[in-house]
Parts: sequence; C-alpha cells; structure tokens
Amino acid sequence: MEIYLVFVDAIRNSNKFWAAIVEDGNLTVQWGRVGYQAQTKVHTLGNHQRAVSKFNNLVAEKKSKGYSESQPEIDASRSIADIRRAIQLLNIIRPCIANRIFHDGYINALNEYLKIVPTPLGMQIDYHGIYRTVADVDYQMELLNSLLATPAPQVAAVAVGHAPEATAEPKVVSLKTISKNFWRHL
Repeated sequence: MEIYLVFVDAIRNSNKFWAAIVEDGNLTVQWGRVGYQAQTKVHTLGNHQRAVSKFNNLVAEKKSKGYSESQPEIDASRSIADIRRAIQLLNIIRPCIANRIFHDGYINALNEYLKIVPTPLGMQIDYHGIYRTVADVDYQMELLNSLLATPAPQVAAVAVGHAPEATAEPKVVSLKTISKNFWRHL
C-alpha cells in the first residue's frame, strides 16, 4: 500500500510532496519540496493492521489540507488520461505565455498541471517565469505527446485453445528520464 500526494499553489510558493508506503508493520513517510532531497520518517507500528490504520489517518489528514494524488512517474498505459489532461492544460497555458497575461485561468491551469507533472521549481516559484517562451511550452507538449505515441503491448500469436499473452511490459516513463531538459530553462 503506497501513495504519492502533492500540494501546489504557485501564488503562495508551495510545491511540495508527501509519500507513504506500508511494508509489514512499518509505515515509511517521505516529504519535502518537489525536486529536493526528501525527509524520511519510519513509523514502526508492530503489525500490518496498525500500519495501515496510521497510513489511512495520515492520508486523510493530508487530503483535508489540500493535497491531491499524483505520481512521480507517468505510466503510458494507465495514465493516458493524465497525459492528455496535461496537454490540455498546456494548451490553456500557451496563449497566456504568448501574450504575457497571467490571469487566474493561467494560475489555475499551472497549478493543475504541476499536480499532474510534479516539477522541481526551486525554492521561490516565479509563476511569470516558469515558461519563458511559447517554445518552452511546445517542447513539453512534444515530450508529453511522445508518451501517447508509446506503443501498446503486442499480443503474441498462440496455438488455438491458449489465452493470448502480452509480449511487452507496459512502459513506465519518468518525466525526468524523457529528457534531462524537460525543464531546460529552469
């Protein structure tokens, strides 16, 4: 049992994560600013049931404070909706960057985008400077579109009477590994 949560508010300079995993009777929690070294605490609770209970309580507490579920990696087979939503958000952000207009619609789209694509923005978030040019937005859009182009697992030909088996594992692609320059201007 594990979870990865983020809290993003570009106006208030907040860009943090909180992650937890239950293993046997232990609950390991990590937290910090996205892109920085995490702090870690291990709760030794003696048994799995107590660890799960503590996990559920802490997750509920974080969600009540505005954290939302995200993931540090994008899996092209299970997160296509997230990738498409990120691209839609970039399409909202793009004209704002082109016209240098940073209204509430831009801030809302940026915050939502950063929840889908956790991004190291440094200690001070300058929401005016996250994207310097339309080319920066287009570059990220191109990389996200490349995830959508990841081929689905191929089905092998099998003898009659046998169930087909996938020959390829779903590809998990970390946005950090698509290109070291995903956030090339930061």
